[in-house]
Amino acid sequence: MKLYTYFRSSAAYRVRIALELKGLDYEALPVHLLRGGGEQLQAAYRAINPAGLVPALDDDGAILTQSLAILEYLDETRPQVPLLPPDPAGRARVRALALTIAADTHPLGNLRVLKYLTGQLEQTDETKLAWQQHWLRTGMAALEAMLAGDPRTGTFCHGDQPGLADCCLAPQVFSAQRFGVDLAPYPTITRIHDHCAALPAFQRAHPAAQPDAE
Repeated sequence: MKLYTYFRSSAAYRVRIALELKGLDYEALPVHLLRGGGEQLQAAYRAINPAGLVPALDDDGAILTQSLAILEYLDETRPQVPLLPPDPAGRARVRALALTIAADTHPLGNLRVLKYLTGQLEQTDETKLAWQQHWLRTGMAALEAMLAGDPRTGTFCHGDQPGLADCCLAPQVFSAQRFGVDLAPYPTITRIHDHCAALPAFQRAHPAAQPDAE
């Protein structure tokens, strides 16, 4: 199994966590998102993922893209250490938590969006940072309300075992910390993240532990 990854990519970080939680061996193939204008945009990588995004997972010749699709694929093909709960309502809740991050929040701070802001739209770095912080806070506030107001929230996002939503939460907190967002207004997110950060699987998947970390 090969994972095309970048150490600071939130989407790739999600997949690394899932692979580690499931105890799956994989080869990390770094794709540098900045070097040479972005290795993800070069023809060699676009032949693997035409969207020019990381991650991509090569599972014995089957190429998977989109982090949440990869996580669900892993759960279906390697059901040990499940990432989704057994009941339909629980699965829907976990998917909603994950999508609040992966669909509603993360894309607004994606590298290509930020490059468009400072490139074609000629915005300053200060404006870019304000944009990032605004959407991170907006997403974190929604996620905090969803978690704090639901009795199904346990040690982790859903119950007392880490799962798909936690695979998304940890990278989002990393991004918030990286861009100077105060986490004090989000005590439930902070508590869950602290439990995640104590687990070896999350530690091995952390950006700082990656072979391409800078």
